[in-house]
Amino acid sequence: MATRRVEDLNLQNIVNHQFANAAQHLKYPGGLLEQIRTCNAVYFVQFPVKFGKKYRIFHGWRAEHSQHRKPLKGGIRYSQMVTQEEIMALAALMTYKCALANVPFGGSKGGVHLRPRDYGPEQMEAITRRYTAELIKKNFIGPGINVPAPDYGTGPREMAWMADTYDAFHPGGLDNMACVTGKPLSQGGIAGRREATGRGVVYGLRELFRRPKLLKEAGLSGSLEGKRIAIQGFGNVGYHVARILWEEDGARIVAVGEWDGTAYQPDGLDVAALKRHWDRTGSLRNFRGARTLPKGSDCLEVACDLLVPAALENQIHRGNMKKIRTRVLAEAANGPTTPDAEAHLLSKGVLVLPDLFLNVGGVTVSYFEWGKNLHHMRFGRLEKRLDSHRTELLLKSTEDLAGRHFPAAVRDALVQGASERDLVNSGLEETMITAFGEILDVKRRRRKVQDLRTAAYIVAIDKIAKSYLELGIFP
Repeated sequence: MATRRVEDLNLQNIVNHQFANAAQHLKYPGGLLEQIRTCNAVYFVQFPVKFGKKYRIFHGWRAEHSQHRKPLKGGIRYSQMVTQEEIMALAALMTYKCALANVPFGGSKGGVHLRPRDYGPEQMEAITRRYTAELIKKNFIGPGINVPAPDYGTGPREMAWMADTYDAFHPGGLDNMACVTGKPLSQGGIAGRREATGRGVVYGLRELFRRPKLLKEAGLSGSLEGKRIAIQGFGNVGYHVARILWEEDGARIVAVGEWDGTAYQPDGLDVAALKRHWDRTGSLRNFRGARTLPKGSDCLEVACDLLVPAALENQIHRGNMKKIRTRVLAEAANGPTTPDAEAHLLSKGVLVLPDLFLNVGGVTVSYFEWGKNLHHMRFGRLEKRLDSHRTELLLKSTEDLAGRHFPAAVRDALVQGASERDLVNSGLEETMITAFGEILDVKRRRRKVQDLRTAAYIVAIDKIAKSYLELGIFP
């Protein structure tokens, strides 16, 4: 009797498998492809932090995957599931994402093995500052070297602590605040960064719904309005995906899953009320007007038009792949689908929008923040009023010629000028549209490429390979 193969859930092996699937379609030297695939450097550190009279030892990592572009870019995650292999895999994904999004960074990733809710704010600050000091010692952080950002378990608070620690070690450095992104606005952050990953997911979905032929292949038509959407994760990414799709696109959010259960309502959840419930109780359970499903992963198995895993990797696997009932799988998280599960879903006609594309919103807006910090100028500050006055003059001239006036609401919207948030969102939308167009172009030109993930990897690898060749490293 044949032994059933055990599914490989190692994220590094999965990323390498996806890389190999795409690399076989490219005619570059094997040594160059191996250089692109391999992680350049990994720094592992054990560091002590004193809590009262006791010391606690923490394990941390920072991986630098590719230095074909500088600085390197990638988030810092705090989780009990952090391992060196996971950090290396996520660093590789960052390299490919940056290339796909036309963001001039190499890929990096960092993490500390801990569970944030086990520690108070003062303890978290001590851990973050000590971890940052360790990165500084080995030159694994700096505006032109390696620029961290928030990830799972971290946010603007941690980035502010990291920036302040770096500034203390480099007094007087003009560009010190560009050493990390995702900071609070008051500390050099940029408007729109907090919701950037979620908004990028929405822009990617909107672009899909502008492609009727591709949409038809998935068994869908029309717009996002009224579409049934299930989301795993109600953190920074999942919440903003749910909120924007609900508020701006009129989608029906039928299920949201978190660590302790799933809120399910086939007629659609009130996302604003659900957020208030979450903030008040720390749970999605017992939300009035919704049914509570026992597991957070139950949201993956409800009937829906679009399924958005926005939590951690390996959430859709061989064990539940046959229970997935969606037409589009939109990967907002890193590596949420195993290769076995993806192959099964593709065979059933499910359209998979890969993380490599859909998850680039965060690093794209981080790029904008980094540029803002280096320029020391808020976007829109110089031109906003000039644009407003010019638009006002144009409207007035048009009204005089036509003998009629624009409605007040229309006039106000046109003459207000673009804010920093408007410019950031515009740049993010352009990034998502361009990247999706490049992916579809590869899929159209290469008949042997049947899925969007392989096409996305081809786009990314091709750009990185050309960069290496132009540097003269591989003649």
